Amino acid sequence: MATASIQLGLRENLGQFSLLVLVNAFVGAMVGLERSILPAIAEQEFHIAARAAILSFIVVFGITKALTNYVAGRLSDRFGRKHVLVAGWLVAIPVPFVLMWAPAWHWVVAANVLLGVSQGLTWSTTVIMKIDLVGPKRRGLAMGLNEFSGYFAVAGSALATGWIAAHYGLRPAPFSLGIVYVAAGLLLSVFAVRETRHHVTHELRAHHPATPVHGPNQGEIFRRTSLTDRNLSSVSQAGLVNNLNDGMAWGLFPMVFAAAGMNLAQIGMLAAIYPAVWGMAQIVTGALSDRVGRKWLIVLGMWVQAVGIAITAVAAGVVGFALGAVLLGLGTAMVYPTLLAAIGDVAHPSWRASAVGVYRLWRDLGYAVGALLAGITADMFGLAAAVWLVAGLTLLSGVIAAVRMTETLATQSA
Repeated sequence: MATASIQLGLRENLGQFSLLVLVNAFVGAMVGLERSILPAIAEQEFHIAARAAILSFIVVFGITKALTNYVAGRLSDRFGRKHVLVAGWLVAIPVPFVLMWAPAWHWVVAANVLLGVSQGLTWSTTVIMKIDLVGPKRRGLAMGLNEFSGYFAVAGSALATGWIAAHYGLRPAPFSLGIVYVAAGLLLSVFAVRETRHHVTHELRAHHPATPVHGPNQGEIFRRTSLTDRNLSSVSQAGLVNNLNDGMAWGLFPMVFAAAGMNLAQIGMLAAIYPAVWGMAQIVTGALSDRVGRKWLIVLGMWVQAVGIAITAVAAGVVGFALGAVLLGLGTAMVYPTLLAAIGDVAHPSWRASAVGVYRLWRDLGYAVGALLAGITADMFGLAAAVWLVAGLTLLSGVIAAVRMTETLATQSA
């Protein structure tokens, strides 16, 4: 494709952008398969009592997804975005079948290794491709739409699996939805999605003509994004803590709801509220960050999350749990697309995909850290103590961003 015929922008690439939004919905729906019922399967079918052992599926998911995120950014630069996206769907093919028929818990854990690899390849690539298509403008809106599709699908899938489990049992029926998700995502990725690396070349020529194409090496990108760049490292720590509390919510909240007397259908509904609010609100918050800036949406979003988690810790019924879930979802919506947009603000197009990969490495390690920390704390001190600990860490993360980060919206990539 000749770069002269390429245009950057959401409107100019609406067809491909919308297709990628749909593909990412199927990516998110795969995670939603487990969101409301896997802890119940661990307890009822495999008779696992320790919270840390139950949350092992989130630990391996987080570690494999985080490592794959890092590799995905580099692979997409080297081999192209589309090839990485298709590879991610191929890895996902066995997942629903293993979840349906696993004879032992370690099979479920193994399925989550595959799910983590698949999510790292597919979700990372859809993020990178959307950033490629829209160019430097409306980046926040683009990320809001991407994360909306993924997490609204997480919510819908969690609600559906909870309902199916309540009516037809925990297995195998709820996971049959996963076969549909994988088939649809793979077919769309193979036959309809187009490569977007040409858009990066066009952006470099149009917006950064005086900047050398070859940027920092991988080691320097890792150091900048992790430690030395005040903005990139602030984004990385906020992303890690955001997914730390998400890992806790994924693993412990169904147990908290069950301990309060909620049935499977109610647990599925409550588990769906948080990602549903998160998904829908991101359309607004992503676009808002293009107008008011990134920093204070990130800071305030972390603090709103902390309040939502604290409310869940003290709640005893559906209304309190629902309020906590709404606030957690709203705070996450303020943070999630804004963090990705901030990475796009700071990182030069020539090394942006790699920077996104490093950020997503740290962010999704939060799943593993959150699951381990919450599980061990819950086993030692109880569910409430684990929830309160995560609320405090989330509050502290917002303080770190407030002190260390500067506004990135007007930043010129270097």
